[in-house]
Amino acid sequence: MAVADLDAVTAVEAALQDFPWTRGNFADSLHAGYSAWIASIGGEVIGFSVVMQVLDEAHLLNIGIASQHQGHGFGARLLRQAMTNAAKNGAHRMFLEVRPGNARAVALYRHFGFHEIGRRKDYYPAHQGREDALVFEKELPACR
Repeated sequence: MAVADLDAVTAVEAALQDFPWTRGNFADSLHAGYSAWIASIGGEVIGFSVVMQVLDEAHLLNIGIASQHQGHGFGARLLRQAMTNAAKNGAHRMFLEVRPGNARAVALYRHFGFHEIGRRKDYYPAHQGREDALVFEKELPACR
């Protein structure tokens, strides 16, 4: 992901989420040096991932695929790339949070071997109050 991608990434995010990250959130992630990637088809940005790594732990902060491209393996490719890149950079495990009601994402994470390790109470904004987050973890294979 580059600064030139931010408008397209923000548009994908806004179409996916009721409470989306802003362009500034993505720009801050790039400025902080987080691992940020896009998926594109014919020059059109269709997805993205953002991973923050601290020492030997990686945290998947955000991942999304435009709805018309979901179900075709693009999310799996981005997730696999995020895990591989984190492992190559020395991460031993990856964490993420997900809304309990996001069954498609929960299924994807479980398919890739993530397991639930906890719940963050009132983590996400919701139309009425706040919503919990499920916390998932996966041990990453050593990469050299």
